[in-house]
Amino acid sequence: MKSILNPQELLRLKDATNLVLVDARTGPDAREKYEAEHLAGALFVDLEEELANKKPDAAEGGRHPLPDIEKFAQVLGLLGITPESHVVVYDDKNGANAAARFWWMLRAIGHASVQVLDGGYQAALEAGFPSSAGSEKVVAAPSYPQKGWQLQTVAIDEVDKIREDANYLVIDVREGFRYRGEREPIDLIAGHIPGAVNIPFAGNLDANGFFLPPDKLKAKYTAALENHEPGNVVVHCGSGVTACHTLLAMDYAGLNIPKLYVGSWSEWSRNDRPMATQE
Repeated sequence: MKSILNPQELLRLKDATNLVLVDARTGPDAREKYEAEHLAGALFVDLEEELANKKPDAAEGGRHPLPDIEKFAQVLGLLGITPESHVVVYDDKNGANAAARFWWMLRAIGHASVQVLDGGYQAALEAGFPSSAGSEKVVAAPSYPQKGWQLQTVAIDEVDKIREDANYLVIDVREGFRYRGEREPIDLIAGHIPGAVNIPFAGNLDANGFFLPPDKLKAKYTAALENHEPGNVVVHCGSGVTACHTLLAMDYAGLNIPKLYVGSWSEWSRNDRPMATQE
């Protein structure tokens, strides 16, 4: 199954009995926005509470550490997601935020039938997908069966070990101004992990906010990887969320999914690790 679904395809799926549509919009008023209007039938998932296990200090795992897999399996059950479900997830940031993170987490728990809505919430409305308000009825299921995370992640010490090893490639997907250390709007310190290359996630999209075609994404990342094996490639961002946008794009392109550094810059920059600025 391809990892990106266009709004017209979603329209054709809307009455499928096994469809679970998930609203992953974020922000302090995300739940209020969901209750005011959402795609008809969509269930809300909370990045801060359900897709992360936030600690008092972001030095411990970054701003969005992964939750315990048992807790995530329970969240999926409460959403009515079973191994037979066809899950489609959207956000309002072109899939760049929690939609991509939720996609990655589902794939990591072993669920293959999951897609991100291309263009996100607004694109679906413009395509004529009906909207609704308030809450939606859900038939809860048991905790999703799992055998641990199936996709690879790396910890801070491993990143520090391989960051300047020519056999490995560390990709920072944040905006160029953050990577170069010109300005940091979220974390405490601007800059990047020494040895990391900058490939901003926004380059996965066209001028209208839709994903580039798979062949263009494949050409882009095949050139960027420079013959590095996927197992020797680490992708990170600020807190392990938008990095999943690039992992999603690479999967859509037919490439193997590299490793995710979940703690990302939010963890690295708070742990007295080497830091660099400029290119």
